[in-house]
Amino acid sequence: MATMKTLLIVYHSMTGGTRQMAEAAAAGAAQTGDAVVWLRSATAAGPAELLAADGYLFATPENLGSMAGLLKDFFDRSYYPALGRIEGRPYASLVCAGSDGEGAARQIARIATGWRLRAVAEPLRVCTHAQTPEAILAPKQIHAADLERCRALGEALATGLALGVF
Repeated sequence: MATMKTLLIVYHSMTGGTRQMAEAAAAGAAQTGDAVVWLRSATAAGPAELLAADGYLFATPENLGSMAGLLKDFFDRSYYPALGRIEGRPYASLVCAGSDGEGAARQIARIATGWRLRAVAEPLRVCTHAQTPEAILAPKQIHAADLERCRALGEALATGLALGVF
């Protein structure tokens, strides 16, 4: 019997939007029964989880056009311990953005390229249109349609891992 594959979802969320997206992806992945799903905050995850997982979903808010500092901290702590040890593994990303989220997605992709990970989906970006200090700092409520997109991505990652598609 084949061993269950593990999907690691690492996220940071300050206003709740990214957390909702990561939880939706985790729920989609878990509902398949095809993979073990580890949902970890960026401060709780580290090299051990990264090395033990078969695939990844990295989730971040867009902060000043970049990924969140605490997700960057996860990458900083994990980069060299994982370098040369996770090549070829699949990954995708989620970005909860106030504008376009492009900078945050690009930063994640650059780190993943250094690890030689394989992107299996375009970055899934959800725009909250938060542009004032008050709106940026306010708790977020992600629309059901966007959460469904996150759920579907989690489901696809778990299924692809289980089937050996990636």
